[in-house]
Amino acid sequence: MTKTSRLVPGLIGLLMLTTACATQPTASAEPAGAESAATAAADGEGLSNVLFLGDSIAMGEALPLTEAFAASDVHFKSLASEGGGNVVGPFSDKRWQKLPKEITSADPSLVIYQITTFDWGSQKEQQAAYRKLVTTVTGAGAKLIFVSMPPIKPDDFYKPHMAELERAGSAARAVVKASSGEAFMLDASAVWGSAYQQKKNGKPDRSADGIHTCPQGAARFAAWLLDELAGRFPGFTPADPQSWANTGWADDKHFKGC
Repeated sequence: MTKTSRLVPGLIGLLMLTTACATQPTASAEPAGAESAATAAADGEGLSNVLFLGDSIAMGEALPLTEAFAASDVHFKSLASEGGGNVVGPFSDKRWQKLPKEITSADPSLVIYQITTFDWGSQKEQQAAYRKLVTTVTGAGAKLIFVSMPPIKPDDFYKPHMAELERAGSAARAVVKASSGEAFMLDASAVWGSAYQQKKNGKPDRSADGIHTCPQGAARFAAWLLDELAGRFPGFTPADPQSWANTGWADDKHFKGC
């Protein structure tokens, strides 16, 4: 029996619960005005080509997202990268040498940037980088979504940067508010909660390393994200999770820590 076949029965149930609850309001919902402006901006526009940006956490999430978007008849490409993927903080200067061309070449209708564990810097630096990303994405003819990163259990490497990571979301929201509807923000606490939780319903949801996701968590995130997009892009209907949860992606070596 494969790892995937053992996982999926419980996973399907969690996906159904996640999808059913995704539209319920939460305490961390988007500030009034930002959500409605973003929804209005997306109204009437299709969801044909999605580009996903982020770090190694996003790499794990991209595995079920690839299957879920394909099942939903939407082209999906991930540029998430190990040890980086960030637009501010370490390595971002090198990232910006390639990123604009990569975005343009992908010809996306939507770019999703999950805030990374390397988005270090002052609030001014974070906002400047996020504004630059908005300008780059809109210049390519696409909309931009910022997604909050999952809470982590910091080790010695991350502990000195937690204050920077904790304010990255507010920096992104400030940029979204000033973007005239070209960008919006999704708060993924509906998926992850407000603190790192390794297990959910008795099964591994996050890696024991305190940072990454396990297949169950990645799948819950994928189901939630597609449901959120369905509420913002008329005509986009997410595929039933049963059509993509069993396609083998959970056996990927990226989840070896689970």
